[in-house]
Amino acid sequence: MINQPISMWAEEDRPREKFQTKGKHTLSDSELIAILIRTGSGSKSAVDLARELLLSVDNNLHRLSRLSPEELSRSKGIGISKAIAILAAFELGNRKVVPEKLTSSKITSSKMVFDTLRFLLADLRHEEFWLLLLDRSNKLITKLQLSKGGVAGTVVDPKLVYKFAVDHLASGIILAHNHPSGNLKPSEADLKLTSKIKKAGELLDIAVLDHIIFSNQGYFSFVDEGIM
Repeated sequence: MINQPISMWAEEDRPREKFQTKGKHTLSDSELIAILIRTGSGSKSAVDLARELLLSVDNNLHRLSRLSPEELSRSKGIGISKAIAILAAFELGNRKVVPEKLTSSKITSSKMVFDTLRFLLADLRHEEFWLLLLDRSNKLITKLQLSKGGVAGTVVDPKLVYKFAVDHLASGIILAHNHPSGNLKPSEADLKLTSKIKKAGELLDIAVLDHIIFSNQGYFSFVDEGIM
C-alpha cells in the first residue's frame, strides 16, 4: 500500500473506516496522524507522510508534540495547517488528563497541583513560573502565570506574587515552574527564591504551601522532599 492513494486501499485498511469498524485502539500512530492530516502529497498517501514524520523524531510522540508548527511544517508534505491540526490534537490530549472539578476541589497533595498545571507546563521548551492562589480551605481561587523566560530560566518578582495574593484575598499560595532540560533538581536560585517568598509571606500571614518543579519526566515537590 506504500505510495498508493488511500482511496485505492481495501476499505477495511483505510484509517477512517478502520477506526469506525474495528475501533480506535487498532490504529497505529501513523494511521491516527494520517486521519489528522487528511490528505497526502504527490504520490504519497497521508499514512506515508505520517510514517515519515514519525521517523524524523525516532517514532517518539513526545518529541513530536514538542515541535513548533514551523518545525513540523518543514517535513515534506506537512504544511502549516496540517502541523497545527497535529499539535491541536496533542493539546486536547493534554487537557483531557486534568480531572473534572479539580479547580473547585480542596488541594490536598502535590499530585493535585501537578494535575492542575501539567498540561500547561510539562512539555514547554522554555521556562514559565506560575502561581496558584488558595482560600482558607485550600480550595483553588485561580492560577496565574507570573513570568515567561528562555530555556535556562525566568525572572520572578516576589512583590508581584503578593500583589496577586492580596488582590484575590488568598490565604495560601503554591509556586510552580518548569525545567525544560528535564532535570527536576531545584537550582540554588530556586531554593533562594522560595525562601525569600516564604519569608515575605510570613509577614502578610499568607502561607507558601509548596513549590512544584515540572518536567517531561514528572515533578518535584519541595514539601514532599522535606525542604520547605
